[in-house]
Amino acid sequence: MQTEQKTDTKKIEKARVEYRSPSNIALVKYWGKMGLQLPMNPSISFTLSQCATTTSVEFELAEAFSFAFFFEGEAKPDFHPKLSKFFDRIEREFPPIRNYKLTIRSSNSFPHSSGIASSASAFSALALCIADFEKQYLGEGYPLNFQERASHWARLGSGSACRSVFGGVAMWGYSPEFDQSSDKFAVQVDDIHPVFKDYQDTVLLVDKGEKTISSTVGHDLMNGHPYTSARIAQAHDNLVKIVPILRNGNLEEFVKLVENEALSLHAMMLTSDPGYFLIKANTLKIIGAIRGFREQNGISLCFTLDAGANVHVLYPAKDKKEVLGFIESDVLAYCQNGEYICDEVGKGPQNMSDKA
Repeated sequence: MQTEQKTDTKKIEKARVEYRSPSNIALVKYWGKMGLQLPMNPSISFTLSQCATTTSVEFELAEAFSFAFFFEGEAKPDFHPKLSKFFDRIEREFPPIRNYKLTIRSSNSFPHSSGIASSASAFSALALCIADFEKQYLGEGYPLNFQERASHWARLGSGSACRSVFGGVAMWGYSPEFDQSSDKFAVQVDDIHPVFKDYQDTVLLVDKGEKTISSTVGHDLMNGHPYTSARIAQAHDNLVKIVPILRNGNLEEFVKLVENEALSLHAMMLTSDPGYFLIKANTLKIIGAIRGFREQNGISLCFTLDAGANVHVLYPAKDKKEVLGFIESDVLAYCQNGEYICDEVGKGPQNMSDKA
């Protein structure tokens, strides 16, 4: 990937770009990083539809770089350190941005305090805005693959964000089994079986509070972890297994692999030094109920977990009525305030610039 561009003599005085970008849920988990936001192992995810961040960026020519950030209409200085680090990384690859003042406005379609990981949707939306502006700035001479560029920049903000640049199924991390795979950006996984194109993800909100251990700390604890090499090998193996599953629609094998990955992620947390756990007692009760319901009814629902206590219930769209009935009757009591969010596999980000 070419990373530095010559500045254009024709400066853009003002511009406004807006993107809506969804979150994603990993099936094969990314856990552990090295270098500049590079993954220890490859991962693969469903891009969601409803859980999304909408971000607009106004660019105004100025004597020096600066930015202001507003979330849900309010200034959020607490976000500035992470954004400053992100823009330092962007500036090395797109120097003209240092000549602009940026006003960033962001909002989520889901409650910020819901316990849903928002960094993937937030940084993918922001990276798409910056990449779109770079494309305008360079004009007809733009030499890059836009999605790769946006995915690469999203990764510099939050690793999993690079997968949200693509709809459907996205893979991030180099695997010798997949020619287009890369540690620097995600790639689309094509030829997905129809059953997975509208696969449902109902997120059961077990705990909406702040995590006791951040994902950044969790990733760092993979350095020197006694099982790191085994986990990396497992992730590579599961990646090779899940791609044909996603193409042939084998739901029985999908359920086994996805649940194995979710439990492996949390096993790495339990066995790190210091060991810690992010799941709650109600997380385990929900997992038990899901497995019991699946055994009794023959419906191919399964669970996955992110780095937290909430449970993502994955299942075919044709079974939505039965699964939601099960959730309402059997597991709602385990959700904080009885709350859950219904989502499904989506088509990826939208350019909203012309709709404002």
